[in-house]
Amino acid sequence: MSKRFLNGSEWAAMILLGAERLSRNEERVNALNVFPVPDGDTGTNMNLTMSAGVAELKNKPSDEAGKAAEVLSKGLLMGARGNSGVILSQLFRGFARAISGQRELTAPLFASALQQGVDTAYKAVVKPVEGTILTVAREAAKHGLSVARRTADLTELMREVHAKALETLARTQDMLPVLKQVGVVDSGGQGLVYIYEGFVDYLSGSVQDGEATAASSLGMRSAPVVPAATAPERRPISPGSSAQAKITTESIAFPYDMEFFIQRFTTSAPFPERTFRQALERDGDSIILIEDDDIVKVHVHSRRPGDVLNLALTYGAITQIHILNMQEQHRELLAQKHDEPAASSQETPKVDYALPGVVDLPAVTASPESEPNPDVYELASYGVVAVSVGDGNAELFRSLGVDIVLSGGQSMNPSTEDLLGAIASLSAHHIIVLPNNPNIVMAARQAAELAERPVTVLPTRTLPQGMAAMLAFQESEPEQTNIDRMTKAFERVVTGSVTKAVRDTEMDGVQVKEGHYIGIQDKKIVVSNESLLEAVKGLLGALLETGEEILTVLTGEGADAEQTEELGRWLGETYPNAEVEIHEGGQPLYPYLLAVEP
Repeated sequence: MSKRFLNGSEWAAMILLGAERLSRNEERVNALNVFPVPDGDTGTNMNLTMSAGVAELKNKPSDEAGKAAEVLSKGLLMGARGNSGVILSQLFRGFARAISGQRELTAPLFASALQQGVDTAYKAVVKPVEGTILTVAREAAKHGLSVARRTADLTELMREVHAKALETLARTQDMLPVLKQVGVVDSGGQGLVYIYEGFVDYLSGSVQDGEATAASSLGMRSAPVVPAATAPERRPISPGSSAQAKITTESIAFPYDMEFFIQRFTTSAPFPERTFRQALERDGDSIILIEDDDIVKVHVHSRRPGDVLNLALTYGAITQIHILNMQEQHRELLAQKHDEPAASSQETPKVDYALPGVVDLPAVTASPESEPNPDVYELASYGVVAVSVGDGNAELFRSLGVDIVLSGGQSMNPSTEDLLGAIASLSAHHIIVLPNNPNIVMAARQAAELAERPVTVLPTRTLPQGMAAMLAFQESEPEQTNIDRMTKAFERVVTGSVTKAVRDTEMDGVQVKEGHYIGIQDKKIVVSNESLLEAVKGLLGALLETGEEILTVLTGEGADAEQTEELGRWLGETYPNAEVEIHEGGQPLYPYLLAVEP
C-alpha cells in the first residue's frame, strides 16, 4: 500500500504497532542477550522503554507529527531502562528533533530523521561498540537516505530500511566475538528490527489480528487488518536455548546496573559531561549520559554504586534511582529450567512497573552526615592529596577522586606540616600529591621525603594541570603506569589566566595600564584590555591554535554570570569545533582560568 504522507495520528499508530511487535517478542530478545553483560533483560528493558513512550502518546495525542514525536521522545527518555532502552530513547529523540514543527512526514524527512536519531544516539554513548543496536540503526538509516532520493513512497522506504536492518543484524555475529562465541545476533539490534517490522506492517496494511484494536484504542486510524495466516512469516535468529547459559557469571566485571536522574543545582553553565564521564570510567563501563534542560539521565555499570551516587550528588539532587545486581540476575537465569516455555504477554505492560531485583529509591540530596568513614575501609591502593583554591575547584577535585583537598594557592601556601598531615591521614599504600602551584612544589617534595610511606609528587603548576592529571588517573593501574599517564596528561595542558593589573608597565611587548585586565599564557602577558570579556577573548585567540582543542574554563571571583554566558555563546560561534566545559571554580584574583588540551 503506497503512502506519501504521515500525520501525527498515523505516525503514533505506526509507533504503537512497532511497540506491540517488540512486546510480543520480548522473551526472544531476552534469550539473545549476552552483550554487554549476559543479564537476559534487553527485551524487557526495550519493551518497558517503548511502553513508557506509548503511554505518553495516549495521554497527549496530536495530529501533528512533530508534536507527537516530541511527546514520545519525552516519555521514552523518562522511562528508558538499560543500555538498549536508553539508546532506543536517543534514536527517537534525534528523530523528534529532526521533525520538530512539522505537521506531516514525507519520505525524505523520515529518512533524514532516522539519520539524526542515529547521530544523537552515538553522541550519548561514551564508547560505541560495533555489532550492536547502534550499528543496525546506523546502516539502516544510511540506506534509508539513499532510498529516499529515488522514491516518495514511505512504505517502500520503510521496507528497504527494515531489510537493511535485518541484513546488518545478521552480520553482528562477525563484529562482536562474544556473539559468535554463543551463536546469536545482537539482542538490542534484534529488538530494533522487531520495531521496524511493525512499522512496515502498518504502512503496508499487513496488520495482524488484535493490533488494529490496540491502535483504535488510542483514537488513531489503523491500517486495514490482514489475517495473521496471510501475513509474511518472519523468524528471529534464535540461539536454540538461552544464550546466557553459555556465559559465566564471573564474566560480569561491573555487576551493578545503575540508572538515575540528576536534577541539576544550576543550569547557568553547561553540564561538565567530559569530567563526569571520565570519573565514571575509572571504575565502570556501559556509560550513557543524556542532558535534557535541567536534568541529566545517567546509565552506568559499576563495581561501586555508592561512589557513583556520591559523585553525582556534587552536581544536583538524585531521583528515580534503579540499581540492579546483574550477577544475581544471571545466576537466577541459569537456575531456571531451560525447557520451560517463555512467558509472553499480548498486552503492553503498564509503565509503573518494577523489575525483580531492582531497588527504587527516593530522591537523595547531599548532606554532611552521609560522608563515608575512612576507618571502615581496607587499605586502598592509592590516596590523592591536591592543593586547590575556591569552593568550586575543590568540589571538582573531589569529584575526580581526590581524597583530601588542601586550601592553598598563589597567596596562601600550605606548609610542609600541612601536607605531611594530609598524607599521614590517608589509609593507602601509595600517595600522590598534586601541588597545583609552583610555590608549593618544594614543600610537597619535602613532605614526601618525611613521610613514612611511598609518596609521589607530580609537579603540577596550575589547577587545570592537576585536574588533567586526575582525569588520567586509573585506580586499577600499577603505580608507574599511573604516574606516567598522569604526567603525560598534565604536561599537555596549556594554561591561561586573566587577572587585573596593579600598575602601569610594558611587558612582553604589551602596554599594560593599572586596573586593566591582562591575559597571561603560562608566564607571558599576551593581551591587556579595559574590558574583562575582551581580555578573555584575546587570550583565547592565543591559546586556541586550531580551534579544535578541548577547552576548560574555571570562573572565579569577578566573573559574573552574564559575562560567562556571553563568553559561552561567543565560543560556540567562533570555535564551533572546540569541546568547551565551563565550571564555577570560585578562585580569588583570577576571574577566569583557562586550560587548553590538543
